[in-house]
Formats: sequence, C-alpha cells, structure tokens
Amino acid sequence: MNQTEPKLVKIAEESAPLKPLFGLGEAALVEAVSILGEPAFRGRQLADALYRQRVTELDAITTLSKSFRDRLAAEGFSVGRPRIVQVFQSVDGTERYLIEDSTGNTVETVWMPEGDDGETGDGSEAGDGTGTSAEEPERNGSKARRRATICVSSQVGCAVNCQFCLTARLGLQRNLSAGEIAGQVVSVLDRHGVEVGRDRVNLVFMGMGEPFLNYESFMGAVKLLVEEVGLTPQKMTVSTSGIVPGIERFAAEPATLRPKLAISLNAPNNEVRSEIMPINRKWPIESVMDAVRRVPLRSRERVTFEYVLLGGVTDTPEAAHQVARLVRRTGLAAKVNLIAWNPGPGVPFEMPRAGAVEAFQQALAAEGIPAYLRRPRGRDIYAACGQLKRTVEG
Repeated sequence: MNQTEPKLVKIAEESAPLKPLFGLGEAALVEAVSILGEPAFRGRQLADALYRQRVTELDAITTLSKSFRDRLAAEGFSVGRPRIVQVFQSVDGTERYLIEDSTGNTVETVWMPEGDDGETGDGSEAGDGTGTSAEEPERNGSKARRRATICVSSQVGCAVNCQFCLTARLGLQRNLSAGEIAGQVVSVLDRHGVEVGRDRVNLVFMGMGEPFLNYESFMGAVKLLVEEVGLTPQKMTVSTSGIVPGIERFAAEPATLRPKLAISLNAPNNEVRSEIMPINRKWPIESVMDAVRRVPLRSRERVTFEYVLLGGVTDTPEAAHQVARLVRRTGLAAKVNLIAWNPGPGVPFEMPRAGAVEAFQQALAAEGIPAYLRRPRGRDIYAACGQLKRTVEG
C-alpha cells in the first residue's frame, strides 16, 4: 500500500462529503496535491484553472490528467464555486443575483454595468472620473473596455440592524467563507466575460452583511481576489457601519492588500445616528473617527463617508452644516457620498423631498467638503443600496 493512502482516507473522513477547492489559494492547493503525492506544479495548475480560467467542474481542468481529476473526485474534492441560481434584470441594465452558498442557501450580489459613481473623487485610479458609460470608445481598432461595479455580500443577512435597511429585516443568518465571498465576484466576472487587466471593474463590499464582523473571511476573500484572480485593492472599497476593532485591524493591513475605506455615517450627530443605527451606541462617531485616523492612506486617497438622506430626518440644511463641521474636524483626507434613501416595504422612512439631495451637496461644497451623488441603480428589482433582502419578485 502506498504510504500516503492512510492520510488520504483520514482527510476524506474528516471533511466528507465534499471539499471545495475554490477558496484555497495557490499555496494551500500545492499543499493539498502534495498530500496526494503530486508535484507542486499541479497545485499551480489548479489555481490557474479555478481563478483565471474560471472552471466550474473538475472535468473542465484539462491541464490535469483524467486519472488525477478522477482521483480528486474520489477523495471528495469538487470545484465548489458558488453559482448563480437566479437573475433579476433592471430597466437600467443592473442585474441582481441570488447566489447559492455551500449550505444551499442564497446570498445577493449586484452587477452595475456603468457603476453608480460611488468611487468618484476618492483619489484612486478607480475614482479618477474617466469614462461614464459601460464601454469606452474603441481606439485603434482595439476592443472597447468595460467600466462596471460589482456589489459583494460578506454575510447572509446582517446583525447591525440599521433601521432604514431591508437587509436588517433578515437578521444575521451566517457568515460567508472567503471562498463564498470571492466566488460571488468570480461568478459575475465569468457571466459577463470580464477580462481582468483590460476591463475596468470596481468591487464594493457593500452588499448584505457587515464585512468587519466577518473580518477573517472578508480579508481572505480580498487576498484571493488580489493574489489569485489578479484584481487590485485600489479598485475595491469596503464599507463598515463603524466596527472600531475591525477598523483598527484594517489599519494594520499592508497597502498591497487593503481596499479603500468607506464609513456608513448616515447622520449628522450621535443622537440621530443612535436612533437609526443602533451600533452607534457601542461605537459612537468620535470613536469611529479616532480609529479611521489610524488608517494609512495611499497618495491622493480619501476616506469616503457614505450618507443616506432620509426625508425630514437627515436631509435638512442644519444636518448638512453639522456633517460638514464633523468631517472637517476629523482632519482626514475625506469626501462624502450622498445617497437618496431607497424605499422598501415596511421601512418607516421617506425619500428626500425634491431637490434636497442637490441642496445638501451644495451646502457641503460651500463649506469646503467634497460631496458626490451616488446614482440609484436597480431600484425596480430591489438591487439598490439598502434593498438587498433576497426578494424573489422583479
């Protein structure tokens, strides 16, 4: 009997019935194939197939011999990439997906073919303002480049309980693994035939869940997307409701792996914020700002403060003045993204009155605060900010 066979039997028993390969980086794949008695280059071939060729079945990995593919299957391995099980298409071209996780449950991901301008003005390449349409004009006969944004979930549901968000109605059902988070991105890239390095695609970790309450898996997914898929962290943004320990950990991440940071502010002061975002009672605005100051920004990079305007609650001229003063006092290189509240059934708020968003933007600008409007995308299919709750209509 081959000396490795008892180890293989033990591995299969401990992790039955199936062991997904997707979610393992190249080093882990090399280790896995070495246990099977295969050379290291087989692991590198697996990584290339999973993350660059985007295979979904073992039999499609033609760089591996059929006998080795059969052996992987016999040992309980599968590709195991999350798959799109339902697609909803908006009149504006946005697509919302229900993506099946490893438990057979679903999580939501959104494709915005022209983005929503959320990265504008953040000081990065992604926010340099070039291109406003899904495809740039062809140059010298070359194929047009795509410009799009993928909104990624980190949890099924959410525990933060923001009062204006439909996802809060689900509560927290489970954390996603690094492979399940990265798998959303790769599945959407695959669906749209995105060519990494040519097409311009931004990622925003702003879907279901609070990324910093699933920190290890979130950063594990970022590492997979950077090191294996070939994406750049400077075209990724993570949004947090203000989880101070998570922000502090994030500040220590290397710039080669650290996405840009967005803080969901959403209120001009602690009193209002605690009412609409209960998490503020644990980590008030001052403690959040202290943590954000520790994040070492890249050259030209700005922290983004996301601000949802709720009619008659957070959209007043006085609120604009307070937000401007608050942001200015942080001393941070920062900008504000303004988001008109996206309605949902049973959520007791109203959209801003006509002209309120633009007036709020002008008030911030008058006080020297860069402010940008995030375009609502996919409202008709419950794909807009704050609307993700696995709605099956639309």
